[in-house]
Amino acid sequence: MEHVKIVEARHVVKRFMGARVLDDVSIDIELGDKIAMMGPNGAGKTTFVRSMLGFYHIDDGEIRVEGYDPIKSRVEVLKNISFIPQLPPPVKLSVSELLGYVQRSADTPAQRVIGEAEAMELDIKRQMEKPFFKLSGGMKQKLLIAIALARKSKLFVFDEPTANLDPKARDHFYRLLFNIDYPHSTIFITHRVEEVEGLANRKIYMDLGKVVEDERI
Repeated sequence: MEHVKIVEARHVVKRFMGARVLDDVSIDIELGDKIAMMGPNGAGKTTFVRSMLGFYHIDDGEIRVEGYDPIKSRVEVLKNISFIPQLPPPVKLSVSELLGYVQRSADTPAQRVIGEAEAMELDIKRQMEKPFFKLSGGMKQKLLIAIALARKSKLFVFDEPTANLDPKARDHFYRLLFNIDYPHSTIFITHRVEEVEGLANRKIYMDLGKVVEDERI
């Protein structure tokens, strides 16, 4: 299989309040990599991902996503990435309005999102007029996962993806990921590698802003 690099990060440094949250981080992510990104709170995992997505300006080093600078070319970078944050954003749109927004902005048919939501056993059609922020934590997570999968992205980034899901919903989530039928990469930010056992083929362990372990599993 040809080695196609999705992300190239070289000697990345990010400081908050003078402290190095990312300290000389270099990571390559190839198409087909399914990464369990692990480490204690404050290790730099989410900071790296958010820098990769262009949410943060880095202080030193370089990040390229499919050759693009995440800050200068953020639209191109985000076009092929789906990011599910640990805490769902407080979106005030109704579910119906949110699906309309996703359809317009990401060229993702609402019906495809509904299909993925129903595969997660979320009865989305009964929630259409309800504001997103008033859904339960589990419903929000299921809907965000459904949107991510419906977009058919090249790179999925899940930050503690099953935190708000019951065991049955977790099983549905993993089954849907197993059944993705096109080349893609995934980053799971997780505290437990057993959470993504069978899905991950690579483990990156971070601590104190550094990559201390990067191995195939």
